[in-house]
Amino acid sequence: MAKKTMTLNLTDAEMEVLEALCEQKQMSKTLLMRQALRLYQRVEERLEAGGKLFIEDGSTKEKSEIMML
Repeated sequence: MAKKTMTLNLTDAEMEVLEALCEQKQMSKTLLMRQALRLYQRVEERLEAGGKLFIEDGSTKEKSEIMML
């Protein structure tokens, strides 16, 4: 599979978030963006199939639904 290059324009705040996540996860920006894209793709597949997306608090088991646009 041929690889393609793209330019991504981010605000300073967005770049700070990206760099912090890369440092926290010990990943390159490219790897983190690929992982984020795969996650987004899976979420979209589930939502299109009628599923819902929730975050569950590990201690209280309280669930909050995440609404995607």
